[in-house]
Amino acid sequence: MISFLTAVVILIGGYFIYGKVVAKICGEDPQRLTPVHTKADGVDFVKLPSWKIFLIQFLNIAGLGPIFGAIMGVMFGPAAFLWIVLGTIFAGGVHDYLSGIMSLRQDGASLPEIVGSQLGSKIKNIMRGFSLILMVLVGAVFVYNPADLLAKLTPDSFNALFWVAIIFGYYVLATLLPIDKLIGKFYPLFGGALLFMAIGIGVMLCVNYEAVPEVWDQFYNHKPNTATNPIFPMMFVSIACGAISGFHATQSPMMARCLKNEKHARPIFYGAMVAEGMVALIWAAAAIAFTGGYDQLQDYIGGSTPAVLVDNLSKSWLGTFGGILAILGVIAAPITSGDTALRSARLIVADFMNVEQKTILKRFLVSLPVFVLCFLIMMLPYDALWRYFAWCNQVLAVFTLWTASVWLASQNRNYYISLIPALFMTCVTVSYIIFAPEGLQGIFMDTFEIEIPYMFAVGCGLAVSASFWLLFRRYVSLKKRLQLQSQNV
Repeated sequence: MISFLTAVVILIGGYFIYGKVVAKICGEDPQRLTPVHTKADGVDFVKLPSWKIFLIQFLNIAGLGPIFGAIMGVMFGPAAFLWIVLGTIFAGGVHDYLSGIMSLRQDGASLPEIVGSQLGSKIKNIMRGFSLILMVLVGAVFVYNPADLLAKLTPDSFNALFWVAIIFGYYVLATLLPIDKLIGKFYPLFGGALLFMAIGIGVMLCVNYEAVPEVWDQFYNHKPNTATNPIFPMMFVSIACGAISGFHATQSPMMARCLKNEKHARPIFYGAMVAEGMVALIWAAAAIAFTGGYDQLQDYIGGSTPAVLVDNLSKSWLGTFGGILAILGVIAAPITSGDTALRSARLIVADFMNVEQKTILKRFLVSLPVFVLCFLIMMLPYDALWRYFAWCNQVLAVFTLWTASVWLASQNRNYYISLIPALFMTCVTVSYIIFAPEGLQGIFMDTFEIEIPYMFAVGCGLAVSASFWLLFRRYVSLKKRLQLQSQNV
């Protein structure tokens, strides 16, 4: 329990100390007009209270990620707790804040346009396609679980297919309606419920403190097959939303369009990420405490799913009210992430096609290909969708961090706050893509029956990171030379 409480204090301290450092480096300016003042359209650029934006941002980026991801990721052992805390403060918080502040400085631009402004038009076009596919993938992935659960809670006539249709119809409304009509009214309530559930579980952790593991106990990989599930890079992709997730960078611009003052950027973007890290920390510890240990959690999950664990734990520790919150979280959280993903997809398409979004007809025409693509992807097996979503998500985080590094360098600001996590996540992601069964490893095994060595995958990750570092250093050196030349002239 000592290490858990210490981790909570470090997370809170990270927000107040390192979060302020990041904000100061970026030059937060309360006097600078935000996009909602200059581009208000009553649809996407709508003024919302900062507390509402915080809860919406938190719900959008959280979903089930910090719950399911933390439960599955903590089976790697105590290293998961370190990654949640350090990843949130030095990687995820920086990533989310910078994606939000860059959007604020570029009139609420969506992520591909931000990336393109720093890395060039070719990368921008790649990011447009990649981000759009990822958003549609998120929308499709987050239909299945809530639809299955709703089918189990309702009469047989309301089967999973019925609930898929209902959820998809809701997606259409949430994508097309002005942000203050549906998202602005209900999402703060759902976000507050998700936070309240985590706080309740956290209080019960203090009651069951004897069962809460210490970080220094059993400090080794608890996965059954450590050869195919090494902590690096597997854990750093398994625990994404509780530490760093590329999906967040697609949500920050959506909230940047509603922000009335730049001084709220740190509480909303960095703060929501810290809140998500706190949720992940609580659920990781609770899963171990409730089941009795790392090995017991392995056995528990092996015979059920994280959703069953969340339901049983909430009812056991919080009673009937906890059960209601658990159901609300497991159903509402993925749906609210899925619909905002499709809304982000609409904004991405509208930005690169330069189509104004004031009229609902134009919003519908822009969204129609997104809806069709999402529906077609939903026909694919759920396991296949989830398998590729994980590493695609972290690829997006890598692009965002490198974009932020270039942007900070171009502003003559301290770029190391994003460069260090960019180098680390580049190595993680490349290593994962090569070594993981859903990456090149699976292709080589299925096609050639050749196993890719672990050290080869890690070596490739290090090599790619080193190459990007050299390219970045070359960019910084060239920029300095050009500045000196202009000063001499």
